[in-house]
Amino acid sequence: MIKGVCMKELEERIRKEGTVKPGNVLKVDAFLNHQCDVELFDHMGAAWAEHFKGKTITKILTIEASGIGIACCAARHFGNVPVVFAKKAQSINLDGDQYVTTIYSYTKQREFPVIVAKKFLSPGDHVLLIDDFLANGKALQGLIEICDHAGATVEGIGIAVEKGFQDGGEQLRKAGYDLDSLAIVKSMDAETGDIEFA
Repeated sequence: MIKGVCMKELEERIRKEGTVKPGNVLKVDAFLNHQCDVELFDHMGAAWAEHFKGKTITKILTIEASGIGIACCAARHFGNVPVVFAKKAQSINLDGDQYVTTIYSYTKQREFPVIVAKKFLSPGDHVLLIDDFLANGKALQGLIEICDHAGATVEGIGIAVEKGFQDGGEQLRKAGYDLDSLAIVKSMDAETGDIEFA
């Protein structure tokens, strides 16, 4: 029930405020990944809580920066579990042992490291991965790899917007992951601005 309402709300916002750019880029910075609509994020968290009900979630893992706000709002619906975000660069604030992998960003068109301090992810953790977009799935594959290195269990994946015409979602589902995408874009056209949902 909650999920259906949230999906419609998210699809409406994408139609109304989203912009299709050349190169299969969907710009939703007015409410999702630059300016954040916290009420929408809260509804998304409620929808994921409904979908993943009955699963033990001890941590939410995302990647900086766009996933952080969504993950924090979602955590409220999972008993205020900690949110850990993978960093995309080394800094003087990162110390101690770390899990590190490399991922390719579709939107940034380059590779970058993904880093999580080992003290924040352990073998006993049951992790929900959250992110704003899923296209080719490279960022999520990196987070899954980090969870594997930590010995943590990936219980599910919550995505705000999946580009269904790219193969990331299909690959993750075939691999057996419980993937819940709230809006799945079937097609989009930069010339007309048309967006079709699955």
